[in-house]
Amino acid sequence: MRADDEALILACIPSLRRYARGLTGDPHRADDLVQDTLERAWSRYSRWQRRGELRAWMFGIMHNHFIDGVRASSRRADQTAPGELPDAPVRATQTDRLEVRDLDRCLQALPAEQREVLLLVCVEDLSYQETAQILDVPMGTVMSRLSRAREKLGALMQGRDAVNRLHRVK
Repeated sequence: MRADDEALILACIPSLRRYARGLTGDPHRADDLVQDTLERAWSRYSRWQRRGELRAWMFGIMHNHFIDGVRASSRRADQTAPGELPDAPVRATQTDRLEVRDLDRCLQALPAEQREVLLLVCVEDLSYQETAQILDVPMGTVMSRLSRAREKLGALMQGRDAVNRLHRVK
């Protein structure tokens, strides 16, 4: 691998860390996810076809690895005896600002499909087309998920979500 190729991969690390943190909600798990993504990208660099942006290719690797981990953990959880449940990780919030904590809480409350699209399009500034390729869904699905994510996140941030769940019965 050439030095300029290595530099391109290394330049993606801040974006990968942001996306991983948004997916996992835990800085330690996010760092592990980034490291696994970098290992896979490094070892599979020859497979990259240079048809798209390197960053989008690496986001795809991260997304697929994250989904594989979620599926594997759900299988492990099904096989665990009731008395052997793993400890839930506790997120350290001592240094966070209240607004960031609230935003993170609201992001985590979004369905995973909406959160992924919101992070890729709004935070990582990827196009709808690139996001559709990463998530392996049609571009229309990306647009509808993004619209629903923005609406739900706005409602959660304003505390309106509880009101929306109540239905008036006559």
